[in-house]
Amino acid sequence: MLAGDADWGRALADDLCRHLSLAPTTWVSAHSPQAVESLRGRQALALLGQEREAVVFDAHSGFDPDVFGAVSGAVVGGGLLILLTPSLAQWPDFADPAAERISIAPLTFADVSGRFLQRLARVLGAAEGVTVVEQQAKSLPTLASDSVTSEPMPAFDRDGFRSADQRAAVAAIEHVVHGHRRRPVVLVADRGRGKSAALGIAAARLLGEGLKRIVVTAPRLDAVAPLFEQAAQRLPQARLRRGRLQWREASIEFHPPDELLASPIDAGLLLVDEAAAIPAPLLTRLLERHSRIAFATTVHGYEGTGRGFAVRFRRTLDTLTPGWREVRLRTPIRWAVDDPVEALVFRALLLDAEAAADERVADAVAEGCEFVRLDRDALADDEPSLSQLFGLLVQAHYRTRPNDLRNLLDGPGLRVYALRHGGQIVATALVAAEGGFDAGMAQAIAAGERRPRGHLIPQSLAAHLGLSEGARLRCARVMRIAVHPAAQRRGLGRRLLRQIRAQAEADGFDLLGASFGASAELLAFWAPEQLLPVRLGFSRDHASGAHSVMLLRPLSARGEAIFRAARERFLADFALQLSDPLRGLEPRLAARLLRRSGVEAGVEPPWRAVDEQAVSDFASGARGFEDCLGALYRLALRALADPACAVDADGQGLLVARLLQKRPWGEVATQLNVAGRAAVVEHLRRVADGLRQASKPAHRGGE
Repeated sequence: MLAGDADWGRALADDLCRHLSLAPTTWVSAHSPQAVESLRGRQALALLGQEREAVVFDAHSGFDPDVFGAVSGAVVGGGLLILLTPSLAQWPDFADPAAERISIAPLTFADVSGRFLQRLARVLGAAEGVTVVEQQAKSLPTLASDSVTSEPMPAFDRDGFRSADQRAAVAAIEHVVHGHRRRPVVLVADRGRGKSAALGIAAARLLGEGLKRIVVTAPRLDAVAPLFEQAAQRLPQARLRRGRLQWREASIEFHPPDELLASPIDAGLLLVDEAAAIPAPLLTRLLERHSRIAFATTVHGYEGTGRGFAVRFRRTLDTLTPGWREVRLRTPIRWAVDDPVEALVFRALLLDAEAAADERVADAVAEGCEFVRLDRDALADDEPSLSQLFGLLVQAHYRTRPNDLRNLLDGPGLRVYALRHGGQIVATALVAAEGGFDAGMAQAIAAGERRPRGHLIPQSLAAHLGLSEGARLRCARVMRIAVHPAAQRRGLGRRLLRQIRAQAEADGFDLLGASFGASAELLAFWAPEQLLPVRLGFSRDHASGAHSVMLLRPLSARGEAIFRAARERFLADFALQLSDPLRGLEPRLAARLLRRSGVEAGVEPPWRAVDEQAVSDFASGARGFEDCLGALYRLALRALADPACAVDADGQGLLVARLLQKRPWGEVATQLNVAGRAAVVEHLRRVADGLRQASKPAHRGGE
């Protein structure tokens, strides 16, 4: 580590790399000297899964935690990682360009606090195996290639494996194909253990044995580059292009997770890499759709955490595929056991952060917990509490990344709340302060002329819903909320949310809100606290496959007016959107979003006397579907809006799919697992009759 002026550090790093003959040398910097490979900023994420003898990371150009976490794993055993920084004493006050990612308008990166860098400088200065060279040092350390203690990569054995773990992993994947159906395997490993290579080796061997099509998915195509490279090396004359390997009549193909669900693809094997970075509901749908599947995930990694994956997904595997198997790869391949760089990165970025031990929180109940707002200055110096809190966020969210640690400590306007039990953190929430713009800026946002960074809900109210006044209000947005797995389903999350609402109201906020990937389970958590949907995004997230939903609850009279306007527009427009941009939305989720809350139950869609007669005639078989379509449409709206809907989940899905989304008869028949149109119509007659019998609608006007 070279701490001093930028020009001094860059020149010395260049000299060191040439002296040690460590080439090719990769520079991660906006201002690098002559180098074999120079990557700026987040371009360096392309190094994930690759191998380099020397990497120079120039923090003068910005310390992006995500980038540092990714590139540090590319250094092979016997290689060198050089970190260029300002003086350790001055670094916390450095205007770091990478802080732009967490700055919010009207602030810039120069206004972001230095808590993260202060902690990082402390960790680096105390780490074992790290040589720190300050610019004012009278002499420089002597570095020679034979002074490196880390061992080089192990050689291949006669079958092309670098460890017994890797051999066992490949055998387990082959067994998924050759053994009984619906018995998946889960590979779990830290970085550098040959996990992705094992997937590639197994894929090549299976093609060689006659398998015709293997599909690969992951959060990003770059994440599976090592898989394709390993397969290509083992298949003579294979043609490899980005995301596809063709060998004779067989192929290995990459498809994003959302694409696999939108357009099902038949394959002899599905390989899911970096599964921890894919939401559990999406993984569940892949598991249901593919009978031969192998998952692989990193335990402590840039993309996501295998620990959280295990907590969230193990129960699903036990239920759907009880014969599943886990294989762990423990032997490092890219470097030696107890590698100092790996240990340093884990500590610096809290990749190994752990929530409180289960036994310490097993008896926690909502009423017995202490609600606190954590002081972030104190939190940055309290390593046990910081590790507990971040470990809890890692377990709870599928894509918690190193930059989230920086946002936790430095994010402007961010508030950190927690519930403590016996001194242990059992629940936490991150809340962002948004909005409060003047009238001119609010109008500019509504007109699409300005997009100030970091104000998600006020901007959406103005730009998407046309409510420019919404950008003038102050909104407390719950960014993350997490409850310890050993203390869940005891009301802790609801207690925390209620305390946050009360605090936000006392602090003068107008709205409480949240935005996340929509699922029926999550909506059910927020609804009892009267946080209700006001907008659903039209496109799906490419990795999660979910539509983003925005929820609001008013906290002031001004907030009440905006909330009611937003809610009315959503309820008026959503049913129509279902037949066009949201036609592919899951019908049961759509039914959940259409449901009105108890306080809105008195507001009902229009209903006429002739509608009641038409539904009665349709239910009895006296009239056909097309003749009664309008009445059935209005019946569906009334039934789905009712908080105590008298039809089961299958019936709700039918009402949405056929009457609101207008999906083809054959598609709805498949959804219901019935033969065709006639069977769907018969099912619809029974649903209509059940609704008519349960509650005959009152007449609303004449014909």
